[in-house]
Amino acid sequence: MSLTLYYHPLSSFCWKALIALYESDLAFEPRMVNLGDPADRAAFQAVWPLAKFPVLRDDARGQTVPESTIIIDYLARNYPAAAALIPTDPDLAWQTRLRDRLIDSYIHLPFQQIVSERLRPDDKKDPFGVDQARAQIRQGYDLLEPMTGDAWAMGEPFTLPDCAALPALFYADYAIPLADWPGLAAYLGRLKARPSVARVLAEAEPYFQYFPLKDG
Repeated sequence: MSLTLYYHPLSSFCWKALIALYESDLAFEPRMVNLGDPADRAAFQAVWPLAKFPVLRDDARGQTVPESTIIIDYLARNYPAAAALIPTDPDLAWQTRLRDRLIDSYIHLPFQQIVSERLRPDDKKDPFGVDQARAQIRQGYDLLEPMTGDAWAMGEPFTLPDCAALPALFYADYAIPLADWPGLAAYLGRLKARPSVARVLAEAEPYFQYFPLKDG
């Protein structure tokens, strides 16, 4: 099989890439990596030295593609089935990429800082940094709330920022519930009902017990 995705089912950025692959109905080999296993980590580092998820290997084209947004861009440029994920119209394309970056920068990445805080030793805690991350997430919610009145982030069709929004909102909702942002809450509900998203969530469900914020 030409495409291999190196991933972990709890990784939010891996969800973003998986949603794009499922949306496009592209055949690929999912290669789950256990970074806690030295041999598995070493094998993954041979593919991508930073050993960060996700990474797409395209053997047919001889390309190794890291980073979720870049993976989706790569698929849209090289695989016709994925082309709809990024519009061909230049103005729509930059707006699509902008919304993707806003979701990642103001919701996705700040939430990861909150998760990291749970995993730090007590003498390494950073409560000020966590407060800043929570403030960024609220800014992100405020910014995106008026953008999600249509079916999807760019209206129609389902595109790159929708792939980004599901993991960002799904996980961030644990830290800062969406109750005060009804538009985003409704958007998250629509995302969860999308077949590609439902598949990703179902595959991840057995691993949710290991999620650091699952207990609140």
